[in-house]
Amino acid sequence: MKQNAACVFGLLFIGGAAMVSLAQTNPPAKPAPVRQSGRGGQQNPPGPNPNSQYRLGPDSMAQEGVPRGEIRGPFTLPSKIYPGTQHTYWVYVPAQYDPAVPAALMVYQDGQAFKDENGDMRAQNVMDNLIYRREIPVMIGVFINPGRTPEQPEPTPQNWGDGTTNRGTEYNTPDDKYARVITEELMPALNKDYSISKDPEMRGIGGSSSGAIAAFSVAWERPNEFRKVLSNVGSFVDLRGGYVYPERVLASKKKPIHVFLCDGRNDNRGMRNGAYDEKRDWFYQNVRLMKALSQKGYDVNYSWGMNLHGQKFGGAIMPDMMRWLWRDGPVSTDVNDMVERSFRQPAPKKN
Repeated sequence: MKQNAACVFGLLFIGGAAMVSLAQTNPPAKPAPVRQSGRGGQQNPPGPNPNSQYRLGPDSMAQEGVPRGEIRGPFTLPSKIYPGTQHTYWVYVPAQYDPAVPAALMVYQDGQAFKDENGDMRAQNVMDNLIYRREIPVMIGVFINPGRTPEQPEPTPQNWGDGTTNRGTEYNTPDDKYARVITEELMPALNKDYSISKDPEMRGIGGSSSGAIAAFSVAWERPNEFRKVLSNVGSFVDLRGGYVYPERVLASKKKPIHVFLCDGRNDNRGMRNGAYDEKRDWFYQNVRLMKALSQKGYDVNYSWGMNLHGQKFGGAIMPDMMRWLWRDGPVSTDVNDMVERSFRQPAPKKN
């Protein structure tokens, strides 16, 4: 699908300004009747499609003159944590990667969707462009799919694996089992082949929908290994109890993690068969989590769009989400440092 190369969005809100108690986050009243029906029977306001304003900008497109990284794989990762399952993953290696210099790391859940060259996120293009311009560090990217048995089909852009893989159990359960997959199974495999920074501030993890709550859970459970979270339309809802995180945030000692949340006012809003269930309201639960993180003093940023459940808005602002999460990367202010003031060139080829 052809995308228009236009940037869209207004301000990205800094969560530190939202010092509001959870008690003030009241669930919405039952909506008035409307005429337009959305996915899953959800009722949307009259007017244009809520996704109609979101298009990918130039940072999400392959640009002439920008060195292109390589995607390697697919690789298969057998799992002992979820016995009988395996995870398929791909590795993005930027053109500037030098094994002598430990690289940053970004891990994307539902990897097939984030690496899709015709999809809404186009993470490779975003990383290629931002690395070249020194807006994020040189980083290895990993696109990992949810676990499945060898007989089950691989997730695709049309079917992400709900009902056919282990996605629901792994991603939506608010425990530490999926964090163990990433830290105890994926990381050792990566460390065999790549030089990756051991500094948790140089490691990020992200996802969309159930993949977003999975990413948050990894950083929450293992903050000494991952500290940056990119969450798009996160499923912090009662699929398997994920609505508990705001209370956990407030009840726990503050953790050194950085979180960017984005969601839409027309995400799945918890109306089913004429009854409202706040625990199944994606937008409400994302706002609750933002307020809990803000109240606790976390480094949190967020942006609320008009979008439906999906990746249209998240894809449009992904470059800014990445810039914000990685804004603390190493930088030189030496006026005579012409390397720092130049675009990043490919690393020399080793014989």
